[in-house]
Amino acid sequence: MNVRHIFVGIDLGDKKSVARIAVDREKSERFGFINTRQGRARLFGEVKRRAEEAGGARIVMAYEASACGFVLSDEAEVRDMRCWVLAPTKMEKSVEQRKQKNDDRDADDVVEKLRGHALAGNRLPTVWVPDAQTRDDRELIRTRLELTEKQTQLKSQIQMLLKRHGLEKPSGIGAGWTVGYRRWLASLTESEPLGWGAGQGLASLLRQLSFMEGEIERIQKPVEQLAREARHQPIVEELTKECGVGLLTAMVYRTEIGHAGRFRRGRQVGKFVGLTPTSHESGQQNDRKGHISRQGPPRLRKVLCQASWVHICHDATGRRIYQQLVSRNPKKKKIAIVAVMRRLAVRLWHRMRKVELALAAA
Repeated sequence: MNVRHIFVGIDLGDKKSVARIAVDREKSERFGFINTRQGRARLFGEVKRRAEEAGGARIVMAYEASACGFVLSDEAEVRDMRCWVLAPTKMEKSVEQRKQKNDDRDADDVVEKLRGHALAGNRLPTVWVPDAQTRDDRELIRTRLELTEKQTQLKSQIQMLLKRHGLEKPSGIGAGWTVGYRRWLASLTESEPLGWGAGQGLASLLRQLSFMEGEIERIQKPVEQLAREARHQPIVEELTKECGVGLLTAMVYRTEIGHAGRFRRGRQVGKFVGLTPTSHESGQQNDRKGHISRQGPPRLRKVLCQASWVHICHDATGRRIYQQLVSRNPKKKKIAIVAVMRRLAVRLWHRMRKVELALAAA
C-alpha cells in the first residue's frame, strides 16, 4: 500500500511567512500566514485538513533555520506533525536561483528537498535541534557575551571621541582603563579641551560604560550559578583543565555544542565551528584551499580565539605548533592561530565526550 504525503515547505519570516503545500508529486500551492501563534495555528489547521482530504496522508514539514528559532518545530511536534529544521548553508542553489530569490521560490526549494528525501531517500540537510533546557541556558550565556561586546564598543567610541579632538592620555596614569585614566576622562567633561557638546557626549558614554560594567557584574553571578548545576558542573570542570579555558569559555563551548555525542570525530567538530578551509576543485584543476568556512556559531569562534592566545602562552605543544607555522611564513600568523583554535576545539570535544560517556556509564 502506497503511503501518500503532504509536503509543506516553509519560508519563515519575522512577520509574513510563506508555505508551499503539495500532495505527493502534484504541483505545490501557496499558503501565506503571519508568524504568530494564531498564524501558525492556521497553517497547521490547513495542512491537517488537506491530509484528511487525501485519505490520512502523512504530513512532512520543513523550514530553514533562522533567528526565529525552533518555535514552529516545537508546535508541529506537539500536533504529531514531523517537522525538520534545515541548514541554510547546505541548501544547494544555482546562480540563477540566487539571483531570482523570493519567498515562494525558497519555500518550493524546501518542498523539493522533502520530496527527494521521502520518495527517493535523498539526504536531508537538517540541523540538530537542542532541547528546551539547552536553549534556555544559551540565552543567559549569549546575553553575557553581548554585554561584553557592547562594553568594548563603548570604549572604542570614547577613544575615537578623544582622537577626533586631538586629546592624548597623559603619562603617569598607567596603561589601559585604570582608575587614574577614568578620573582623567571624567575631568574632561567639565574642562576646556572639549567643547560643551563633546563634553556632554563623553559624559553620556561614560555613564553608559558604567552601567554596562555593573550589568556584567550582575549577570556574572547567574552564569556562575548555572555552571554549578549538576548537568554542567562535571563538564565545565573538565573543560577548564585545558590551558586558556576559563569559566565563560567553557560555558560557551558547553551550551553551543550541546551534546558532544552528536559528533562522531574531531573533524566534524572543526567543521561545525567553521574553522576548516573551503576548497575548490573542478576538472583538471587541483584542489585549492581557501579561507575558513566561518560556518557555525561566531561567538564560539570568538571565545576560542581569545582562549587560544592564552593557550599558546601556557601549553608547550600549542606554542610549538604556532611557532612552527609562523616560522614557515611570518606573514601568516592568522593561519597559525586558526590551527591552534581548531586543535583546541577538538581537544575540548574529547574532554566533553569523555565526561558524557562516564556519566552515561554511571
